[in-house]
Amino acid sequence: MLTATEARGEAPTVASCTATANVPSPRIVLSIAIPHAPKPTSPDQAAPGVAWLQNSTASTASPAATLEKQQQRAPYPNYRVVVLDDDVNTFQHVVECLVRYIPAMTPDQAWELAHRIDGEGSAVVWCGPQEQAELYHQQLGAEGLTMAPLERA
Repeated sequence: MLTATEARGEAPTVASCTATANVPSPRIVLSIAIPHAPKPTSPDQAAPGVAWLQNSTASTASPAATLEKQQQRAPYPNYRVVVLDDDVNTFQHVVECLVRYIPAMTPDQAWELAHRIDGEGSAVVWCGPQEQAELYHQQLGAEGLTMAPLERA
C-alpha cells in the first residue's frame, strides 16, 4: 500500500506513519524526521504561515557599547527648595506652611528649620526631583514665604 507522500512521487523524509497489525490494542507509531534548517534571522526568511518573533531582550551590542550607554545615563537631577529669612513671616506661619506642604514634615522638624532660617538667613526645607521641588516652591511662595530660586542639588 502506498502512502500519500509516495503516491505524489515524493520521498517520505518529513514524516511517515506506519500502523502495526496483530496488536491487542490499535496503536500508531509515528516517526518524524525534521531536516536541520538554518535559523531565520529576519521576517523575510521565516517560513510562510509561521509567526516571526524577534527576541528584543537579546543584545547584539558589544560590552563596551553597553558600558558606554550606562555611563551616559545620568540619574534624574535633584533640586533644593530653600526658604529665606524675612521680617514679614512669623515662626508660627513658617512652621504651619512647612507642615502643610512638605511631605512627612513634622512640627518639630519645621520648628528646627524655622530657627535655622532665622539664625542663618536660609534653610533647605526639601530636596528631590525637579517637578516636586517646583510644586513645593510654588506652594510655599503662594503662602507668602520668601523663597530662593530652586537650586540643583
